[in-house]
Amino acid sequence: MSLDILVLGGAHIDRRGRLDGPTRMGASNPGRWLEEPGGGAFNAACNLARLDHRVRLVAPRGGDAYGERVADAAEQAGIEDCPVVFLDRATPSYTAILEADGNLIVALADMALYDFFSARRLRSRSMRDSLALAPRLLCDANLPGETILALATSASRLGKAIAAIAISPAKATRLKASLPLLDHVFMNVAEAEVLASARAARPADWPVLLRKAGLRAGTVTMGAGATVAFDENCIALLAPPHLDEISDVTGAGDAFAAGYLSACIADEPIHEALRHGTACAAITLLSPHATAQNLTPDLLKSGLALVPAAAILS
Repeated sequence: MSLDILVLGGAHIDRRGRLDGPTRMGASNPGRWLEEPGGGAFNAACNLARLDHRVRLVAPRGGDAYGERVADAAEQAGIEDCPVVFLDRATPSYTAILEADGNLIVALADMALYDFFSARRLRSRSMRDSLALAPRLLCDANLPGETILALATSASRLGKAIAAIAISPAKATRLKASLPLLDHVFMNVAEAEVLASARAARPADWPVLLRKAGLRAGTVTMGAGATVAFDENCIALLAPPHLDEISDVTGAGDAFAAGYLSACIADEPIHEALRHGTACAAITLLSPHATAQNLTPDLLKSGLALVPAAAILS
């Protein structure tokens, strides 16, 4: 079979507790609990599959019931799931506590298993076959830095486009050695500061700083603030539409990456890819889940009607 994209990285269990009222630190807070499969790579793969792309997911997980739950969810989303299973290990998990408005208070990431996905695993026959099938790759920074570098090197040698999701400021450092080989990095402001080793005074300044760090193209999101996208030829800026009520911020960045890449697969220009990513993120912010289970190409098209045109700065 042919693929539109090969996705590698985090596919684990997300646990999110959401408070019912104002946060009281150091005290018991009433709230609700949600547990579901998630992870940067998993979330992006789900969104891409729901947008009718042919997606293969390669992700480490444990030989436990949670690993089976991730596999079942991937199948239901239409993903071709090719896990790397460590039978004697537990599937990673991410546990977050959210404020009543959906913003993150604190999170605990139990992700040590991902460190076992070493660069040598990319030399397996199954991985070589997957790389040969896909014209485009997406990885996330849950993977070890040496694995990301080996993957980016292979993609460059094979002439495949490769993008990466920075995941968090702590994990963004894993992308540093690979920046000159990556075709795109999806990041927020905190992650961009880590990669650029500097802080931009304005959104439009990020491309200069990140290009100096070796990155050819990327996007920097700022929550409700403007998002900047850039490549070697263009810089585009877009202020996302206002949302009266946000259900949950979890997965919005992964949805942005999926919407953006979906437009890239369709050969849309950078300013339109920025609009597609913004629309996909907005749909996810309105969902109680880390991926909007009702996402379809038609829903994304409807969401695009609410997203303004991006300003092209250069």
